[in-house]
Amino acid sequence: MNQEKSTQLHPPARHFSVLLSPTPRGARLARLLATEWLRTWGLPHGVVERAEHLVAELAANAATHGRLPGRDFRVALLTDPVAGTLRIEVTDTRAEAAPHRRASADPLSESGRGLLLVEALTDRWGVRLGPVPRKTVWAELDYTQPD
Repeated sequence: MNQEKSTQLHPPARHFSVLLSPTPRGARLARLLATEWLRTWGLPHGVVERAEHLVAELAANAATHGRLPGRDFRVALLTDPVAGTLRIEVTDTRAEAAPHRRASADPLSESGRGLLLVEALTDRWGVRLGPVPRKTVWAELDYTQPD
């Protein structure tokens, strides 16, 4: 009796990570590099677009609020094709500067809406502290792998 085991083939998990200077240029480079990597991974277009905005916002926050001279920030992208998730992580060295959503942003202000944007674009997000002096702000997007 010949029994064939059917195995589903899943695309491999993918990982990208880079250290960047905590400057506006570093934040822009984070967005550009992340977008390029995400496009090569074959993720759905809508996920790539959402992720591009999230990386831009989280990297800008790290460069602005998590900045310490001489200490870089890290951007990491991780896919789990079995679960259908993309995880974005941005780590800086200012654990004491945890992000917090403002109750109401001044409509004329040029800042203060970042975490509202993060909440709107993600399926889940949060903050993980450590190891000292680091904090990681993470965001997850669910997706369905194209056929």
